[in-house]
Amino acid sequence: MIRRRQATDLPACVALLAEVHTHSGYPHHWPADPARWLDPEGLTAAWIAEADGVIVGHAALCGSEVSRLYVGPAARGQGTGGRLLRRVEREAAAAGLRPVLDVKTTDISAIALYERLGWTRTGSEQQDWGAGGTVWVHRYEGSEGAQAGPGPGSARD
Repeated sequence: MIRRRQATDLPACVALLAEVHTHSGYPHHWPADPARWLDPEGLTAAWIAEADGVIVGHAALCGSEVSRLYVGPAARGQGTGGRLLRRVEREAAAAGLRPVLDVKTTDISAIALYERLGWTRTGSEQQDWGAGGTVWVHRYEGSEGAQAGPGPGSARD
């Protein structure tokens, strides 16, 4: 089940984020305040995926930027990331926006998901993510079902 994230969900979202970080290194830099990181400035909305009442995934939209998208290791390979991304796409389209996102070029499984769902790579660039971290990212636009629109700068997750 995908639903809007509530404030009471944040502790479980942080715990899942810690598990994801340990398993796959996302986010690139562990935030000093993970709950605040999950609630960035410009947040339009955030959603969680649940299985049997347990939070197994998270996604956010900041303007047209898809951000804070992650799925717990135990829930991977079950379509959870795709369902979350489709929900974000619908919300962006309802607001007249075409969603965009950045992904590290080394995150092969995420890249495969975006391309399988019809996202289009629009470019690649090197970005400075602070703390001595220069990272190559691909920029993607959502599928044709969403309209183009303005959005904030890159979300560096």
